[in-house]
Amino acid sequence: MAHDGDPLLYQTTDGGNINVVNGIFEMSGGLDTAAYLSLFGGNEDDDGRNDNSFTWWGNIDEIDKAKHYRSETQNLLQSLPATSNNLRRIKEAAKRDLQWMLDKKVATTIEATVTIPTLNAVKITIVIGALGESLNFEFIENWKVIK
Repeated sequence: MAHDGDPLLYQTTDGGNINVVNGIFEMSGGLDTAAYLSLFGGNEDDDGRNDNSFTWWGNIDEIDKAKHYRSETQNLLQSLPATSNNLRRIKEAAKRDLQWMLDKKVATTIEATVTIPTLNAVKITIVIGALGESLNFEFIENWKVIK
C-alpha cells in the first residue's frame, strides 16, 4: 500500500469514501482524489457563479481562483432532471470543474463523457492527459432530481 500523496477517495452510491487498512488510510499519488474533489467536493448548492453565497467555506479566503472547489457538476445533479438532454450540461460542468488542472498545467488534456447507465444514475468518465499518460476515472453518481 502506497503512503505518499493524498487519501484515495472513491465513489460509492452515497458519496465518497476512503479505505482504512490496519488503521492506515489508503493513499494515492495520482490525480484521482483531485478529480473527485473537483467534481463532488464543494457545496452542492454552489452553482458556479462567482457571486454565489453558497460557495464552499474553503473558497472564502482562497485568493487563487484555481484552488476554489465549485463542484458545479454536483450542483447540476441535484437541480436538473435526469434526462438525456441534460447530459451535455453535466459534461460541460465537469470540464469546468476540472479546468484548474489545465490552468495550473497539471494536465495537458481533459475529456469527459457522461451517460445514464441505469435509472436515476449518471456515469461520468474522465480522461486526463498528464505527463504523457492517459489517466481514466469513472464516477457513478445518483441523479438526485427525478422527473
